[in-house]
Amino acid sequence: MNMNNQIYPLRNHAALFMDHERMLIIADLHIGIEYDLRKRGINTRALTDKLLKEIISLIKKSDSKKLMILGDLKHIVPSMPRSQMKDIKLFLEKISEIVEIHLIPGNHDGGIERILTNNIILHESDGYTVGDIGFTHGHRWPSSKIMECKRLVIAHTHPTIMFEDGLGYRYFERCWVIAKLNKDRVNERYPNSNVESILIMPAFNPLSGGTTINKEGILGPFGKIIELGSSQIYLLDGSALGNLKDIK
Repeated sequence: MNMNNQIYPLRNHAALFMDHERMLIIADLHIGIEYDLRKRGINTRALTDKLLKEIISLIKKSDSKKLMILGDLKHIVPSMPRSQMKDIKLFLEKISEIVEIHLIPGNHDGGIERILTNNIILHESDGYTVGDIGFTHGHRWPSSKIMECKRLVIAHTHPTIMFEDGLGYRYFERCWVIAKLNKDRVNERYPNSNVESILIMPAFNPLSGGTTINKEGILGPFGKIIELGSSQIYLLDGSALGNLKDIK
């Protein structure tokens, strides 16, 4: 699965690699989600160290020079407890020692600018472009400039696909979604749009849950303009499942 020969997923990871930029792209880390889960009676160990190790490993294996975080670096909103702030600062300090960090804020990232250091590049929440590819978290409408790109990469939905066996047992897998946009609906808002395809990223943090796209659809404004039924679905291991409308 690839959008073109410049950007492609890393097998078995919820991460993209942009070759000509030497950029690793991840989304929906939701650092601090464990503290929220504990309040709900779900005890789980802190995941920040595990996420950090996985990301550093991917950076080294891909020889990345940059890391783009496509929204929802942190989890708890609107407040930011000290425990979450400490975890995020440690995470950013370790990563920024080896790569340049770009952050496009998501809906969970309110107030994130208070803890970012000067060497971290914070972009506008309505998107950022690299060549002919536009990046935005997906919780709000992007800028017109983003919609003039040929390809879009978004997150926010945490797409998963639900499987059910003959006995009614259900299980869920994170997945990639490649889709087209409904041109008529897009042109109502973006008459100069050039978007040919859109890629929806799975959440990097496996604890952050997901939206079952073969039952619930796509979250945010993009859910109104995506041709979801004809979208192509891929699992993290690269398995191609075909069109969403054909998946039972």
